Amino acid sequence: MPPVRYPDPAVVALDPRFEKLVLPLAAVERIASGCRWAEGPVWFGDGRYLLWSDVPNDRIMRWDEASGQTHVWRHPSGHANGNTRDREGRLVTCEHQGRRVTRTEYDGRITVLADRYDGKRLNSPNDLVVKSDGSIWFTDPPFGIVGYYQGEKAEQELPSAIYRIDPHSGEVAMVCDTVNGPNGLAFSPDEKRLYVIESRARPRNVLVFDVSADGRTLGPQRVLFDAAEGTPDGFRIDVEGNLWCGWGMGTPELDGVRVYSPRGELLGRIALPERCANLCFGGRHRNRLFMASSTSVYSLFVNTQGVPAR
Repeated sequence: MPPVRYPDPAVVALDPRFEKLVLPLAAVERIASGCRWAEGPVWFGDGRYLLWSDVPNDRIMRWDEASGQTHVWRHPSGHANGNTRDREGRLVTCEHQGRRVTRTEYDGRITVLADRYDGKRLNSPNDLVVKSDGSIWFTDPPFGIVGYYQGEKAEQELPSAIYRIDPHSGEVAMVCDTVNGPNGLAFSPDEKRLYVIESRARPRNVLVFDVSADGRTLGPQRVLFDAAEGTPDGFRIDVEGNLWCGWGMGTPELDGVRVYSPRGELLGRIALPERCANLCFGGRHRNRLFMASSTSVYSLFVNTQGVPAR
């Protein structure tokens, strides 16, 4: 690893509130490279490893914290994109090629959780999050079926939408079809709000929905903030409700991560040499930020924690 300087000049506070979220004696590290488009990082604390998707190369990669080694974990992956874990610790994945959401069982078998709605094929599930009641919420834009780079070209049968998979019946319900290109999504720590990236708006918007009292439906969407010249993609929430957003595209100054308060106020940024598509919190104390960024994965220890599974 090349020499670093503390505090890392790549970590920039734009609001005094950001200073308490970062560490003066921690720096950005590149832990893996060699991908074509890195996406969907997910941390496995019980095994001390990180998985993420390399979408065009049709594989899921694994980085081992103890050894620092990286290897191919699954190939082919169905052009996997977003990944997360369910409430039993199993991997749940959005697959572009199969146009489906799958779960990897403990013995390695793959179970299809959703591939159709109302008798029609899904588009290309993109990102997903698991709620504390075990329900799985995912976005389904057509990005993986518009060509042959991140999937296979195919006809769109359904509008872009957000779906919920019931944890008991397995029923797939459409909860919103008014978002123009729904992408990354995440719940607030109390799960009373759902944030969604509207990636086909110009400029891109970060939307927020109130979640119904029964946790099954959404209220009307509203704009939390627009991204101006930036391109937010995937994001995660810390325990204080701040949004850590993958960012980039346009100019090099936009590449990296931007951090917003729950009210949509820009607090700070982490400059990276590549556009960041998605990220997650991991490490022993959920205080290590892993950033899947174009061809590489970067990490940074921070002074907050990702929201824990409940």
